[in-house]
Amino acid sequence: MNERMKRVALVMGMLAVAALASSCVGSRPAAAQWTPLFNGKDLSGWTVKCLAADQSKTFWSVTNGVIQCDSIGRKDHNYVWLVSGREFGDFELRLKFQAFRDSPGNSGLQFRSRWDESWRGGWLDGPQVDIHPPAAMPWRTGLIYDETREERRWISPSLKNSRMDPALKPARHVFKYCEDGDGWNELTLRCQGTQVTTILNGVTATDWDGRGVLDNAAHAAHNVGLQGHLALQLHAGDELRIRFKDIEVRAP
Repeated sequence: MNERMKRVALVMGMLAVAALASSCVGSRPAAAQWTPLFNGKDLSGWTVKCLAADQSKTFWSVTNGVIQCDSIGRKDHNYVWLVSGREFGDFELRLKFQAFRDSPGNSGLQFRSRWDESWRGGWLDGPQVDIHPPAAMPWRTGLIYDETREERRWISPSLKNSRMDPALKPARHVFKYCEDGDGWNELTLRCQGTQVTTILNGVTATDWDGRGVLDNAAHAAHNVGLQGHLALQLHAGDELRIRFKDIEVRAP
């Protein structure tokens, strides 16, 4: 084989290898894409879940392209949840929320949760990423509380009940109110099996393996903890003003 033929053979071989590599890359599954859960116009894909006594009251609405919860001046209500119609197991979610200094109420992001109409007129079992605007403890935001009826306690950090220990305040946290910077907080939630991670404005708030909790008998009985719905919460008896936008999720 002369030198010219050798060079041609070498080039052809390189092209074949490149084609094979391209074919292999093309055969790999595409990375999950971010999918909006809120269309910016109305509450399509979401349902308000609450006790019968609160069904005629309007707390959740869409205003100027954002989801707003407003119960200021209206404390006479039980828990009122805005529940997404889709279910997720392993997923990553990101959203933005806006908090107000004059809002004393509590909110949260339920995940892997499920509504049960048969218990006490209606209850949403499952874990929750706390969102807590009141100035005394905004650092609670991103920690995990469990609304599952048998738990009703902080699970990350693990505490006996709903009381938060001020000594657990992290060394670093970033929480913004509507007049701070662009006025919006960025919250990310990642769930992979029993591993749960939350990130608030670039700072990790929770990085927790919930093995033995999220998969225990109580969660399994209600089919929550590892699989279920997302929901935004208005806490019972609270006056709350909060806004949400850019709610997106990606899942395998």
